[in-house]
Amino acid sequence: MTNHDIEEYLEKPYWVIDILPKQVPANGRGQYFEVEKFYLRQPQMEQLCQKFANILLKLYCYDDIAVCGYDGAWTDNPTPETLAKWVIDRKPLHVLLKTADAMIVTRGDDLYMTLYGANEETLQLVGTLAAAEGLFVWKP
Repeated sequence: MTNHDIEEYLEKPYWVIDILPKQVPANGRGQYFEVEKFYLRQPQMEQLCQKFANILLKLYCYDDIAVCGYDGAWTDNPTPETLAKWVIDRKPLHVLLKTADAMIVTRGDDLYMTLYGANEETLQLVGTLAAAEGLFVWKP
């Protein structure tokens, strides 16, 4: 797997795994940025990262994965403890779901993860797991 391969995934259709059920309008009159600041602080951010880790760990039960961290190195099937630690420590990650041929990206400082190239079955599974964590999956 190379950075070129990552770029190919980033060009595929994508969905957002988010704390909100849909995108906030650019001209919205609400307090999005104040709410965002609230969730980026502790303990809210740690709780959100735990939800992201839970989704990835549960997906791991259905498919082999490869994870690329900020250092550009790929790790095949890391231990659950290692994967959870990377997510909870807010490391930027590219998580390849090998059989599903999809990729999830976490950036560590965002309130969402992005799912690229999912087929209907994978999208449904991710949606179910996200809902169980109180999160939403939507297409921008």
